[in-house]
Amino acid sequence: MAQKRFKGLVIVESPAKAKKINSYLGSDYEVMASMGHVRDLPSSATEIPAEVKQEAWSKLGVNVDANFAPLYIVPKEKKKLVSELKAALKNSDELILATDEDREGESIGWHLQEVLQPKVPVRRMVFSEITKQAILDALDNSRMLDQNLVNAQEARRVLDRLYGYRLSPLLWKKVKPKLSAGRVQSVAVRLIVQRERERRAFHSGQYWDLEAKLANGAAQPFEAKLSTLGGEKIATSKDFDETTGQLKAGARALLLDQVTAQQVLERLKTSPWVVAQVDTSEERRRPSPPFTTSTLQQEASRKLGLSLRDTMSVAQRLYENGHITYMRTDSVTLSQEAIQAARDCVKSRYGEAFLHTEVRQFATKSKGAQEAHEAIRPAGTDMKTGEELGLVGRELQLYHMIWMRTMATQMAEARVQKQTVTIQVDDAEFRTSGQRIEFPGFIRAYVEGSDDPEGAMADKDNPLPALKQGETVRCNDLIALSHDTQPPARFTEPTLIKALEADGIGRPSTYASVISTIVDRGYVANVNKQLRPTFTGMAVTQLLEQHFPLLVDEKFTAGMEQTLDDIAGGTAQSLPYLTQFYSGQDGLDEQVKQHEEQIDPRSACTLILEGLTSRVRVGKFGPYLEKEVNGETITASLPEDVAPADITDEMAERLLRLKQMGPRSIGTHPESGLNVYVIIGPFGPYLQVGEKGGEDDPKPKRVSLPKNVDPEVVTMEESLALLSLPRRLGHHPETTKVVNAGIGRFGPYVLHSGVYKSLNKDQDVLKITLEEAVELLKQARGRQAAVPLRDVGVHPEDGQPIQVFSGKYGPYVKHGDTNATLPKDRAPEHLELPEALQLLADRIAKGGGKKKRSSRAPRAASAAKKTKKAASKKAPRKAAAKKATKKAPGKKATSEPDMDETGRDGQAEDRPPVVGEDTPF
Repeated sequence: MAQKRFKGLVIVESPAKAKKINSYLGSDYEVMASMGHVRDLPSSATEIPAEVKQEAWSKLGVNVDANFAPLYIVPKEKKKLVSELKAALKNSDELILATDEDREGESIGWHLQEVLQPKVPVRRMVFSEITKQAILDALDNSRMLDQNLVNAQEARRVLDRLYGYRLSPLLWKKVKPKLSAGRVQSVAVRLIVQRERERRAFHSGQYWDLEAKLANGAAQPFEAKLSTLGGEKIATSKDFDETTGQLKAGARALLLDQVTAQQVLERLKTSPWVVAQVDTSEERRRPSPPFTTSTLQQEASRKLGLSLRDTMSVAQRLYENGHITYMRTDSVTLSQEAIQAARDCVKSRYGEAFLHTEVRQFATKSKGAQEAHEAIRPAGTDMKTGEELGLVGRELQLYHMIWMRTMATQMAEARVQKQTVTIQVDDAEFRTSGQRIEFPGFIRAYVEGSDDPEGAMADKDNPLPALKQGETVRCNDLIALSHDTQPPARFTEPTLIKALEADGIGRPSTYASVISTIVDRGYVANVNKQLRPTFTGMAVTQLLEQHFPLLVDEKFTAGMEQTLDDIAGGTAQSLPYLTQFYSGQDGLDEQVKQHEEQIDPRSACTLILEGLTSRVRVGKFGPYLEKEVNGETITASLPEDVAPADITDEMAERLLRLKQMGPRSIGTHPESGLNVYVIIGPFGPYLQVGEKGGEDDPKPKRVSLPKNVDPEVVTMEESLALLSLPRRLGHHPETTKVVNAGIGRFGPYVLHSGVYKSLNKDQDVLKITLEEAVELLKQARGRQAAVPLRDVGVHPEDGQPIQVFSGKYGPYVKHGDTNATLPKDRAPEHLELPEALQLLADRIAKGGGKKKRSSRAPRAASAAKKTKKAASKKAPRKAAAKKATKKAPGKKATSEPDMDETGRDGQAEDRPPVVGEDTPF
């Protein structure tokens, strides 16, 4: 029987998208998925073709001597797929490249054309939403590949490779192994480091003011604050110099101290309070533009608590299922059809009074924005709600936010009446303000930063009582308040991407992977949603600032981005730019060669922090303090959780003093007869019973000291109580299972049925009761089971769900007790059931499946065991394997595959494989 011939082979990027589009195009077309890139630069020495392996440039994967020609290879895991695509193309009359509409999608389409070498016509099909009408329209309005976009993406790829592969090895030699530098990531880290330096240089200042609680008749009381005294403005935090804690030079403000504030308070108590001035004005507020990638990420973080990575994963699913438009965009433009659909929806759901009288469009301000793209909005023209679409969980939450924001863009302005009242009492003026929502307009649907429009309206609607000039009001209370100026706030994920976008650094689609990379690499720690630099991040930034200042300069990096935009627009060529960047006396290659000899590793790893008499050094096993005392060098490890801006000289001196004292015996254990010691270790002070013996001796009993216990004065009674942990509190009233309290690596905790919950700062692990522990555990319930990124399907053997989760080391697929990490070339939203089953089967075959952890750690352990068995024959390989798999405190056992700065399956920054990870270059 003759094989069916198709009108065309349509290639998209993901299986989910292929399935959806195939249902629209019907049986005349075959729709297949490329699974992202089918061709890329080699990621390891094993992928370099033999014919060029001896060339010096082959290590870069870019022939810098031949116009920066990239060395493209088809990865081993993609060869089968490419063969399947070639076979399908033989039975098609044309090739239709339907990869994503951004620059990288254009590049993927070009690579497909280059690999498949079609002998049939080739068309480029572009769409921003996966609805039947949009797909059919895209098919009828196809175009040729845009070579300018392809050139820009190739230039970006080459630029990132040159940057990463030349700088990363330098960091390995001068700071520590497995570090990396990246065109965007290094600037992002520097922004975070600069903010930490500002916090370290900050000096707090104190000021006082007065607050009055006033009322007129039976109306609701209101508050007013002292604004002027004797005609002089009262000082506030804005009047202080952050570096001195004093008023700024030339500041025209009166600084009150506690004594003066109290004296003024006593004087004003008995004076009459009279309304001196009443000002009213009407303010009209416009809705925010529809979502771009970055504003969606920022709002999802603020409103829904989603990480950037999770936001993009959920948005990808919504897009591929035809619910929203393409989620990688920096445009705020809406199509005329979408605007009309939104206006119709507003009119029907909220009433004509809430519809803006004119069509509202927004101008895109982002540098390099692609106006042909649309903002993120509900797909199609039906504008159904998430509930009407049957969405649940995170998908419902994110879609609802997108739907509401889109509706708000076409709704009437909110009208707010603002009131400001000045009250005179003796020579002092107090001021207060209020506002009343005259007409809510768009606020009825959407308020930026709030997940409850009705609640937000209530917060904004806080009018003052009716007050008239000359009216006397009653002072019910007058109090003096002290205030301390606060250091600059650390960046959060949303505020960092806002800063990067404002400076034109990177692109919105890259931010999620950039932030993931700088955290995974150990440059930044995400603590309580605050991004703070590690000492490693401080040292790397210091080295780059001193020796490669341009490469971490915001304006220079933004200029690089603008040049790539110009190449995409056809107004610039890539070759002259790459030549200028890499070659010549001022090029990156020559700069690295010069500085390689100049940089002293010891200096590179030494940080001089303002206000600290000791040095901070970045060592192999973590940061530590170093100081010369009477000609002797004293060192002490820094606690793992301390931030660079938070170390005081007092803290440093205490750590050095404790370390200098060495292990201190505080008594004899009554049961064993062994000494009990207080020891200062790399992760803080701990108690130990007896001394550490040889390798075959049992490990001595140890327990960390809680932060509220001073190692210098800890008593024997306290020590014995801590050494007796874990402590049984009783049985949980709901499950009857035991509840324990103990101390782990991350501090005191309570444990019940496999669920841990850290104690609050004011709780004592030795005194916490069962009732208090049960209340704490209630808070942990929401974290007992991670929320899956998506459901892949059910296992054919037991019918149990197979799901994809976001883990510490990246996305993984889970079935029962078996977890398998996704390969680096598979995005979670693209994973299909057959591939998931194979990953799980491979994981079980390797001996995994019982412990909830990434599959990489077992692989590292397995490799270590094999190496140990072959020790007598392959000693050098044993040393290399140990070096590669040795786990630094608080770090992963092995290096992780990175996501591309584009957000697709590649590398977030380019760096050569670390020795031991793969065949070394």
